[in-house]
Amino acid sequence: MPKLSVIVPFYNVQQYAPDTLRSIRANARKDFEFILVDDHSRDETPAILERAAEDLSKYAEVRHVRHEVNGGLATARNTGLDLARGEYLTFLDGDDWLAPGYLEQLVAAIEALGCDFVRTDHVQATARARSVHRAPVGRRDEVLNPREAILPVDRTTSVDYAYAWAGAYHRRLLDKGVLHFTDGLRTAEDRPWIWKLHREADSFAVLSLLGVFYRRGVANSLTQIGDVRQLDFIRAFDQVVAETAADRDAAKLLPKAVRTYCAIIAHHLSEIEKFEAPVAKQLRVMAAAAIKRMPQDALGDVLETMDLRRAAKLRRLRRRITTAKAAA
Repeated sequence: MPKLSVIVPFYNVQQYAPDTLRSIRANARKDFEFILVDDHSRDETPAILERAAEDLSKYAEVRHVRHEVNGGLATARNTGLDLARGEYLTFLDGDDWLAPGYLEQLVAAIEALGCDFVRTDHVQATARARSVHRAPVGRRDEVLNPREAILPVDRTTSVDYAYAWAGAYHRRLLDKGVLHFTDGLRTAEDRPWIWKLHREADSFAVLSLLGVFYRRGVANSLTQIGDVRQLDFIRAFDQVVAETAADRDAAKLLPKAVRTYCAIIAHHLSEIEKFEAPVAKQLRVMAAAAIKRMPQDALGDVLETMDLRRAAKLRRLRRRITTAKAAA
C-alpha cells in the first residue's frame, strides 16, 4: 500500500500543467502514488501528461488515465478515488502547484495526530501577486470535533473553506463512503463534499502548514466563465440543505446551511452581468425556486440577520414568488 495517493485532474491546462508536474516531481517519494486524470483535454495536455508520467515513474508510483468524455472536476476526482490505494489521500488541481517537500510534511503531520483528516492554509496566486489564505479555525495542530466546526451560523467556519486540495484524508474515510464527490457537478463540487466530511468524520485538525499554491484568474476556469455550468451551485446547495435537514442535529446545523446558500445566491446575483443573457435569466428563475424550496422558518431568520444589501436581493426574489402565486 502506498503511503499517500495524490489525485490530480487535468483539463485543457497546457499552459500550467508543466508547473504542476514539476512541483509533483519535487514532492515525489517511492511510497507516494500520483494519479493523473486527463478529463478528455482537447489541447496539448495529453501529450504533456504522457511525457511527465514516464519521467515521474522513476521516482514514485504513477497511474495515468484518460476519460473518453469530459465529465467535470467531480467526476475526474472520483475516477482518482476509485483507483487510489494509499493509506492517506489528497488532491491537487491541474493548474495549481506545490512547494517542494510539502507532501512529506503533510503526511508526517496527519500521522502524528492520528485523526481522520487535516486541513491546511494555502497561497492564492493571481498573476504575480501572492496572498495567504487561512483555514477559518483558530486552534491549530490539535485534534478537534469536525461537527462542532460547522458552527456558528453567522461566521465563516470550516465548511466555508471548501477546498478539497487543502488537506489530507485517511483511507478509512474513503472506505466509509465519505470522500466521493457528487458525480457530474461542474461547479461548487466541494460544497456537499465538505459538509458531508464534517458531518460524518470523527476527528480532524488544522495545520499551520503552507505549501499549496492556488492559481486564480485562469481564463478557462469556471469562475471566469458565465455559462450555464455555473448554475450547478444550485444543485450543490440543494444537496447540502437536504442532507443537513436529515441529520440528527438538523435543528442546529440547518440554519448555517440555509445562510450559506443565501449568501452564495446573493453573490451570484450581484455579479449577474458576467453571465450570458439567457443564463442570467435562468439564474433568476432558479434562484427564486431555490428560495421557495428552503425551510421557510430558517430562511426568515437568515433574512432578519443578514446584512441589508444581500437581504434586499433575496427578499425581492421571495416577493416575486409570492406575487406570482397570488396572480395564479
